[in-house]
Amino acid sequence: MNGKFLLAVCTLLMATQIGAQEVAYEEYDLDNGLHVILHQDNTAPLVTTSVMYHVGGKDRTEGRTGFAHFFEHLLFEGTKNIERGKWFEIVSSNGGRNNANTSQDRTYYYEVFPSNNLKLGLWLESERMLHPVIDQKGIDTQNEVVKEEKRLRYDNSPYGQILPVVGKSLFKNHPYKDPNIGYMEDLDAATLEDVIAYNKKYYVPNNAVLVVAGDINIGETKKIIQDYFAPIPKGATVTRNYPLEDPITTEVETVAYDPNIQIPATIVAYRTPGFQERDAYVLEMISSYLSDGKSSKLYKKMVDEQKQALQIGAFNIAQEDYGMYLIFGLPVGDTSLDVLVSEAEEEIAKVRTDLISEKDYQKLQNKIENNFVNSNSSVEGIAGSLATNYLLYGDTSLINKEIEIYRSITREEMKAVANKYLNPNQRVVIDYLPEEKPAN
Repeated sequence: MNGKFLLAVCTLLMATQIGAQEVAYEEYDLDNGLHVILHQDNTAPLVTTSVMYHVGGKDRTEGRTGFAHFFEHLLFEGTKNIERGKWFEIVSSNGGRNNANTSQDRTYYYEVFPSNNLKLGLWLESERMLHPVIDQKGIDTQNEVVKEEKRLRYDNSPYGQILPVVGKSLFKNHPYKDPNIGYMEDLDAATLEDVIAYNKKYYVPNNAVLVVAGDINIGETKKIIQDYFAPIPKGATVTRNYPLEDPITTEVETVAYDPNIQIPATIVAYRTPGFQERDAYVLEMISSYLSDGKSSKLYKKMVDEQKQALQIGAFNIAQEDYGMYLIFGLPVGDTSLDVLVSEAEEEIAKVRTDLISEKDYQKLQNKIENNFVNSNSSVEGIAGSLATNYLLYGDTSLINKEIEIYRSITREEMKAVANKYLNPNQRVVIDYLPEEKPAN
């Protein structure tokens, strides 16, 4: 088949996919402030029930870090009507699966069930919101679970301290300076009264969004939601007033050690705007241009051609208040970390001084559109997107129109944003080095 004809066909197919991608949904509020979003898709007999709370690692006071992640575990302990330790058994015995995750900005719980168990999924989440059992036994149990997770994922995992090190380096005042999982001494010091107060403040209907997506009947689903969630009392309004950070105007150099690695790493970090800002979308495009795939600028140059890096990448870590933009590299052989930093800076400088080529720009747009299509290819993914877009971005309709933001970003805008945020005097350079484990 002729190459140009094949490209035209692929482009047409992608445009058709995107045109057919529109997600229909209905949203409304209960009297207690709980926002509800419903998406009906009867193509498969599955349903996702999910609740996202606007509470994450940043929601804490000094000396009491890690509470949101701790609650991710604690709120599976049991409720007034669910025996301790029986939550996962109830879900699995009814053909479902469930999980939860916590970021610095939000906590997300979800279940996926055969659609005939919609009522069970909604009951479980209403129980979590209305009737959690919070006692010392549960706190002690989950404290040990969190400690083991910290040992596994951070303390004993190669390069596991990178994000905590970056957070501490980029932020001096904002709570992003502390790791999402918190400090174990803070959890150890927490009292039962501390934990109960945290639950009462954040895990309330007016600080959450409920999403039901899949094989549902809208009318019947609304009735179940009304029965289970409407009686839950509204909480006090959550207010946030986190300190602002002074701009970074001079390069900062620092060193961190990891006893679990043999190969050192370099990390170049920049503080960037929160993910609601248009510039954050532009930075996402710049990140993809520099390091998404083996044909990207950094990988092709430093790994394939010059054999300087085992791995090199640019990552835009999106967060609500501030983002973090990272360059991460592992050297080959005797290549110094300084060489990795200078070679990466050379490619970033090109983005600051020159427009990327039309060919690279179109390739970038195609990749972003493909990612957009894939992100909403499952009901489970749609549920997560709807919750995120409403709760964190303040615009549920982004599920259908976010791609238009990326399409509207120009090559000139990419250059301007790189000049705004990605200069050497705005960065933190971290030498992430091996450290011998202390003798026992």
